[in-house]
Parts: sequence; structure tokens; C-alpha cells
Amino acid sequence: MSESMVLHLSLAFMAGLLLGLFYFGTLWLTVQRLSRAQRPGLLTVGSFFVRTGLTLLGFFVVMAGHWERAVACMVGFLVMRKFMAYRYGPMKQATPQKQG
Repeated sequence: MSESMVLHLSLAFMAGLLLGLFYFGTLWLTVQRLSRAQRPGLLTVGSFFVRTGLTLLGFFVVMAGHWERAVACMVGFLVMRKFMAYRYGPMKQATPQKQG
């Protein structure tokens, strides 16, 4: 594996991290706003299409016709998904203490 390929795959991985941060960060923001939204259905559907469209566009730009870059980008995306689920997931909410 050449140094150039390692560099491109590393950059694709980092781009995947950023795309994951964008996708799952805006998903989290959307969920937070749902209770205050006048049209929660429109917010949900609109947010989904914008998030998905921009993320797919980012994948295609990063990939640039090389499947290896797409795989590296997807790995970064999934790592960020795991991190965001750990950081903001349901287990982080306070659970009531049992008395007695």
C-alpha cells in the first residue's frame, strides 16, 4: 500500500467522522426540537431529506470513484455513530433511584 493511498484513506476516514458528526448531530437537534415544533412531521421529513442528501453528496465527493475511500468513509461514519450513541444515548438519562 503506497503512502498516497494511506493518506487518501486516512482523509476519507476523517471525512466520514465529520459526515457522521453532521448527520447524527443534526438528527439529535431535530429530535430536541420536535416537542416545540408547530409541524413536527414536516420537520422530521424535511430534516431527513436534507441530512441524507448532504451526507450522500459528501460520500460521493470523498469517494471520487474509488471504492476503498467509500469504505474508509463509511467506517468513520459508523465510528461517529457509535460515539454519538454512547455520548447522547438513552442510557445517559437519569434513572430514578429505588427507595427502601
